[in-house]
Amino acid sequence: MARPTYEVEYEQMLLGRHGIAHRGGRHKNALMERSAYIILSRIRVQGPMSVGELSDAFGLDASTLNRQTAAAMRAGLAERIADPEGGMARKFRITDAGAHLLDEERERVVRSLDRVMKDWPDEDIAAFADYLKRFNTGIEDLSMRPWPRP
Repeated sequence: MARPTYEVEYEQMLLGRHGIAHRGGRHKNALMERSAYIILSRIRVQGPMSVGELSDAFGLDASTLNRQTAAAMRAGLAERIADPEGGMARKFRITDAGAHLLDEERERVVRSLDRVMKDWPDEDIAAFADYLKRFNTGIEDLSMRPWPRP
């Protein structure tokens, strides 16, 4: 008998395919690119971050993060600031417009999830969230890239 992880693999593949929040770079109803959504979410929880810190956090090369942060700055979602702690590297922080759009985008995603789980009791949704957190934390532990949670 196959381990249940085969079922998890299949369902995880389908979850990625459905892309409720973002499919590829941008969901048809998304207010921002997927990369901006994730970067801004991380900065919101952790505070201003440099390209190097973002690179370490995401496991992506600096050139990829430079492109993504440049796009976020062009869109007015993020801005470069001097390191608040006095370091040499400049950091990115969310603009007021970026924070507003991030809140709107998160609400759009939550409304989509509410529609998907409309018949679920709150206890089931909470249990599912706990399992997802446990799953994600396991991935973060293996990659040694923990994601701060609010």
